[in-house]
Amino acid sequence: MAARRQSSSISFGPGPVPPAVKWLLISNTAIFVLSFLAINLRMGDIFAPFGLSPSMVWNYGAVWQFVTYLFLHSPVGIFHILFNMLTLWMFGTDLERDWGTRFFLKYYFVCGIGAGFLDFAIRSVYGPMDVRTIGASGAIYGLLLAYGMLYPNRTILFMFLFPLPARYFVAIIGAIAFFSSFQSGSGISHLAHLGGMLFGFGYLQLRRRRMSLVGYLTQEYQAYKLRRAKRKFQVYMRKRDRQDDRWVN
Repeated sequence: MAARRQSSSISFGPGPVPPAVKWLLISNTAIFVLSFLAINLRMGDIFAPFGLSPSMVWNYGAVWQFVTYLFLHSPVGIFHILFNMLTLWMFGTDLERDWGTRFFLKYYFVCGIGAGFLDFAIRSVYGPMDVRTIGASGAIYGLLLAYGMLYPNRTILFMFLFPLPARYFVAIIGAIAFFSSFQSGSGISHLAHLGGMLFGFGYLQLRRRRMSLVGYLTQEYQAYKLRRAKRKFQVYMRKRDRQDDRWVN
C-alpha cells in the first residue's frame, strides 16, 4: 500500500477507486467467474475464441484477440487473477488519479496489446502456434514499471509490514510474480510480461520526449511573439518620435 496524505475520509489501500480501475476490476472478475462456472458446469470453455492464438490470427484474422485476451484468466486456479487484480488496484489507482482516466487506459492497453504482439510475433516464428495466451499480466507489468519509474521513493508496505521504497518493492513483487504466478499449460506467456514492460517503458519515454518537444516549441513560440511585439513597439515609438519633431503652426 502506498503512503498517502491524510484526508478527511478513511479508506483502505491507495484510496477511492477511480473509474477505469474499477471497471477493469469488475470486467476481469466477472469474466473469470463466468469462465469458472462454465468449466465446472461442463459447458466447456466458452471464452476460448478470445484467447490470443497465433494460428487463429493468421488463419481467421482474429485480431480482436490482441485486446480480448487481456480479460481472460485461467479458471483452474485463482492466484493469477488475484495477483493481477490486487496489483491493478494497489498501483493503478495512483497512476489513474495522477494521469487521468484517458491516458491511464491508453497506457494500460498499449502495454497489454504490445505484450500480446510480442508474444504473437515470437510464437509465430518459433511456436507453438495453437497454444492460447491469456491474462492481463502484460498490462499489469507495465503498470508496475510505470509506478517504479514515477514514484521510486514512495514508501510501500511490503507484505503490509515492511516499508520499502517503491522501486525496490516493484522489483521484488515483479520477480515473485515472474517466477511463481504461472501454471504449466495455463497459456500464460513470459513474453507477454516482458513485452508489457518493454512497451510501457518505450511509451513513457516517447511521451516524455514529446512533452519536452512540445514544451520547447511552445517556449520558442512565446519568445517569437514577444520579439515581434517588441519590434512593433519600437517601430511605433520611432514613428511617434518623428511626429513629435515636426513644427506645429
